[in-house]
Amino acid sequence: MLQSTGMKTRPLRCALVGNLLEPRVAECAIGLVAHLQRHGLQVLVAVEDAPSAVPAGVQTVARAELPERCQLVIAIGGDGTLLQAARLVAQHDVPVLGINRGRLGFLTDVLPQDMAASIDAILRGDYSADRRRLLEARLVSADGAVRSELALNDVVLLRRETGRMLDFETRVDGRFVNSHSGDGLVVATATGSTAYALSCGGPIVDPQLDVLVMAPVCPHTLSDRPIVIPGASTIAVTLIGRGEGRADVTCDASQLGSMQPGERLEIGSSNRSVTLLHPPGYDYFRLLRSKLRWGRGEEQHER
Repeated sequence: MLQSTGMKTRPLRCALVGNLLEPRVAECAIGLVAHLQRHGLQVLVAVEDAPSAVPAGVQTVARAELPERCQLVIAIGGDGTLLQAARLVAQHDVPVLGINRGRLGFLTDVLPQDMAASIDAILRGDYSADRRRLLEARLVSADGAVRSELALNDVVLLRRETGRMLDFETRVDGRFVNSHSGDGLVVATATGSTAYALSCGGPIVDPQLDVLVMAPVCPHTLSDRPIVIPGASTIAVTLIGRGEGRADVTCDASQLGSMQPGERLEIGSSNRSVTLLHPPGYDYFRLLRSKLRWGRGEEQHER
């Protein structure tokens, strides 16, 4: 939900997250470091991301320490970079701003040419704070062991063997939904509705809605369609069949683990969330028009 506050105080330290060995990201980061330092902010980068030489005055720390050492995280790259930053700050109340150096950039919505003005506005307190709830996936093995991971976009169950369909059942809050045959299943938040779920025929969902999208991947029957359920629901997925079907489970493209018949995948809302900062003028529908190339141009529609 859009809120009027995101940072309790003006930040003193800012962390940059991104692949600083990639030239386009590095070029953007160099300009951003200079601008932040002119505002008197200390800049931190993860030692895992930093090249051998970093700009003067930049401090390198372990990636896991960044959220504890800063009041603002700036993700430079594509949406994948911002998803990594979101998981990084999930245990901390640190907002994230995305600078787009990737392709589409639904989450990294600030263009490089606008980053200085956007930073200035945010430091003045002129921004929208967009709080997005995270999903939690729990992979329960046959012996009861549990592996878990958080996701901002989606949790994906995908067949492991090439040329073999995956057979699985889904339940929502204990109620049987369907038996599926196909390549797998995407469970997406409203935030992730424009990612993998969209390519599976799922709907675009306004991120202010608290819902989940269940989108089958390449279902064997045409009647197996995406459905939208309340965001507080818990989804249980179990593999069925003769025992040879195995699947991989990912959270925002990060591997959670492999799943075999007899194991259970549980997906539901986490009590964790991440706050995305948007500069003045942010408009979700304008973003959709730009990224999806809708219509004849926003200028004609806004006259």
